Amino acid sequence: MSDLYARHKAVLPDWLALYYQDPLEITHGEGRHVWDADGNKYLDFFGGILTTMTAHALPEVTKAVSEQAGRIIHSSTLYLNRPMVELAERIAQLSGIPDARVFFTTSGTEANDTALLLATAHRRSNQILAMRNSYHGRSFSAVGITGNKGWSPTSLSPLQTLYVHGGVRTRGPYAGLSDAGFIAACVEDLRDLLGHVRPPAALIAEPVQGVGGFTIPPDGLYAAFREVLDEHGILWIADEVQTGWGRTGEHFWGWQAHDAAGPPDMLTFAKGIGNGMSIGGVVARAEIMNCLDSNSISTFGGSPVTMAAGLANLSYLLEHDLQGNARRVGGLLIERLRAIAEQVDGVREVRGRGLMIGVELVKPGTGEAHPEGAAAVLEAAREGGLLIGKGGGHDTSVLRIAPPLSLTVAEAEEGAAILDRALRCTR
Repeated sequence: MSDLYARHKAVLPDWLALYYQDPLEITHGEGRHVWDADGNKYLDFFGGILTTMTAHALPEVTKAVSEQAGRIIHSSTLYLNRPMVELAERIAQLSGIPDARVFFTTSGTEANDTALLLATAHRRSNQILAMRNSYHGRSFSAVGITGNKGWSPTSLSPLQTLYVHGGVRTRGPYAGLSDAGFIAACVEDLRDLLGHVRPPAALIAEPVQGVGGFTIPPDGLYAAFREVLDEHGILWIADEVQTGWGRTGEHFWGWQAHDAAGPPDMLTFAKGIGNGMSIGGVVARAEIMNCLDSNSISTFGGSPVTMAAGLANLSYLLEHDLQGNARRVGGLLIERLRAIAEQVDGVREVRGRGLMIGVELVKPGTGEAHPEGAAAVLEAAREGGLLIGKGGGHDTSVLRIAPPLSLTVAEAEEGAAILDRALRCTR
C-alpha cells in the first residue's frame, strides 16, 4: 500500500470509491493523456467521469482561468457577474428551451436538486417519476430518486418516487419487442401508472443512462412519454449531465433524439462544460425558474473563474466542431469495438453514440452479468496504458468509454487495441 493510499484510508470515508487494487494518483495531463506519480503515461478514455470534455490542460481554458483568477476569484451571486451573464446567454440560446432562464450550481447533483425543487414548487407535488436503472447524484434528494441500488444508500427521501420502464432497451420485460413495440409498451405502462396516482410533478430522465452503463432507449421514447405527461401537466426534466455538449455526436443534447414533442421543460447540465472546473446548472422556462416565492442565492455557483473556464471551453468546442469529431471518431471506435466483441467470449453488447460507449460483459456462455470480469478488464487496460470506467444496473459489469471529444483516429485505434488485449487476457 502506498503512503498516500494509507493516508487516504485514514482520513476519508470507507464508501469513497477508488478504482484499481493499487489506486492511481494522477499528477498531470495533456491532450488525451495523463501521467501518474510514478511517471507512467496513460491514454485517458474516461476523462475524470466524462468531465474533461475537450482536452487535458487545454491552453484556451487554462489561460482564461489564470487571467480571471488574476482579476478576482469570487464575488457570489449578490453582485453582477459579467462572465456568468455571458455564459448564461450562450447556454440559454443553445438549450432549445423557449424563454429560457439559467441558474448555475457547482455540480450535476446540485443541478438536479435545483430542478427537483423547481418542479415540486411549480407543481405543488412531491411525487417524481424516474427511470429504472437511473442515477442523478449523491445528495439526499438525488439519491432518493436514483433507480440504481448500487448508488442509493437509503430509501429515505423528501420525495415520493415512482419508477418507469424504458431506460434499458435490451433487458427487462419488453426487451424482446421491436423498437416501436418497446415504446408502445413503455407508454402503456406509464399511462397505467398515472391512472393509480395523483399527478406527479415531473419525470426526470437521462437520455442515455450514464452510471447505469450507457444504456439507450429507442429514439422517440421520451417524445412519446411527453405526450402522456402533457395530458396531466407533468414536467419533463432532461438530465444532460453526461449527454450534453455534443458527446453523443448525433446531437448537441441527448433530448434531441426525442424532440418530436419539443424541448424539455428543464434540462440540467454539468461535467463537460467546465472541462474539470466545478460547473453545473439548470435551464428552465421562465415561468418555472421564476416560480420560487422566497429569496435564494448561490455562494459558489457562477464563480467568475469557473464561468471564464466554461466560456473558453464552450467556444473551443463549437469552433473546432467537437460534436462532429465525436460522431466521426466515435463511430469508428464503436465499429472497432464491435469487431473485437465478435471474437471475444463474454461480451454481450457494445452500445453507444459518439464518444459515449458501453461494453457489457457477461459470464461466457450465459447472460449473467460479470462484475468480476469488468473489474479484471479495468485492471488489465490500466496495465496496458488505458484508463476506462465501469458501471451498470444490477451489477457493475459494463465498461464505460468516454474520452475527451478531441480524440484522434490514431488514439481511438490505440485504445481499441489495448482494450482488445485486456479483454482477451482476462477471459
